[in-house]
Amino acid sequence: MSLFQPDASTFHNLKSNPKTIVITGGASGIGLATATLLCSLNPAHNLVLIDLNDPPSTFNHPPSNLLIHKCNITSWNAQRSGFEAAYSRFGRIDCVFVNAGIAEYQDQFFGDELDSEGKLKEPDRRVLNIDMDAAADTTKLAIHYLRKNKEGGQIVLTASLAGYLASAGAPLYSAAKHGVVGLMRALKQECAKLHIAISVVAPAITITPIISGNNRSMMDKAPEAYARDMAARGVPINKPESIALAVCWLFDQEMKANGAGIFVQADRFVDLERGLARSREVWMGREMLDLFRGGRKAPLFQRLDGTNPTKPQLKL
Repeated sequence: MSLFQPDASTFHNLKSNPKTIVITGGASGIGLATATLLCSLNPAHNLVLIDLNDPPSTFNHPPSNLLIHKCNITSWNAQRSGFEAAYSRFGRIDCVFVNAGIAEYQDQFFGDELDSEGKLKEPDRRVLNIDMDAAADTTKLAIHYLRKNKEGGQIVLTASLAGYLASAGAPLYSAAKHGVVGLMRALKQECAKLHIAISVVAPAITITPIISGNNRSMMDKAPEAYARDMAARGVPINKPESIALAVCWLFDQEMKANGAGIFVQADRFVDLERGLARSREVWMGREMLDLFRGGRKAPLFQRLDGTNPTKPQLKL
């Protein structure tokens, strides 16, 4: 796998063609950095920020091209209303950045809490609800609106390094981010039939408000202070602007980005999905790979019929 360096000056599609772009979690961190880069590339982009909070006053985008929809991302009705408002106001949706998420919340496996009856308390599922379930809901909404366009559109989901190499201290976060990667992989062939490119960006540790939220020793420190502490220990750190650069590169690539998985670490970039695909024989073995390929045509699941992409058919 080869490292590469996206160059925003070469993003000709995003610079020349105003688009309507929905960003969940767009009021801070990676989402805000992406909105800021999109604004700098072309202030005529219609930006739709779906978040619990407003963006900071320092975020300047023409009001006529900005829609802020405040909602709880775990509510289907609230998310759906945001997409409906975007489509009603701007007449189309071209790109969706499925980005809203949280870090691991407390210890759900080894710390036992009791409920009011003295029995083992039900685990808190907020990480899965936000990082996996809500992300899948956003993706469903994205496909619904993008398939209305003759030319389709683009979807980028925020995964994580933990979606490829699980983090021992974050089991539910890792599970959710593995789920995001799996969602993209399972959708990429069907999305391509609709002229929709779907991909993931997988950041390593990045300077955002969530990175210190679950670290008790760093909770009272700003993300920058946490990042400095991690860097002093030799941990590679990303700037949120680097993730934004990867997201915009994927949008700009249009259908060529379908199935990509851009891993960003220490502000460097590599496509993990392409590398993993090329190395299947190494980690599966020739015999298992051949068996896998022989079973691809089994009619186990409903697939889109390429001749009529609006009506799913069994692919026999």
